[in-house]
Amino acid sequence: MLSFREAVEARDHNAVEALLAEDVVFTSPVAFKPYPGKAITAAILRGVMRVFTDFHYIREIAGSDGRDHALVFKAKVGDLEINGCDFLHFDDNGLIDDFTVMVRPLSAAQALAEAMGAQFEQIRREALHAVESKSA
Repeated sequence: MLSFREAVEARDHNAVEALLAEDVVFTSPVAFKPYPGKAITAAILRGVMRVFTDFHYIREIAGSDGRDHALVFKAKVGDLEINGCDFLHFDDNGLIDDFTVMVRPLSAAQALAEAMGAQFEQIRREALHAVESKSA
């Protein structure tokens, strides 16, 4: 668990991506449908790292079996403070196979949705490039 937290706080995109299972499902706080797959999830997380400033985790909560974790965070989107939680589930190989994010307050969630919307074309291109590179 610490390796994920450390990777995010260090803004190490490659280390974060290495911790994602190929079949990971990412559920966004600002989208209606989940995003399946490592390529799109990694691209979204890179986009989030571009949007958030002053990001830091403030608390970790772990399930008794060590496979479920909640990481509570604070960050800024523009000049708005956002509070959130990353809910992670780890598969049998120790990789994240389910990643759900929730955020508050509504004003910050709306700012996040707008900022991520502006990132989405780049996110889509990054994910497509990753898929094409893997199949080549």
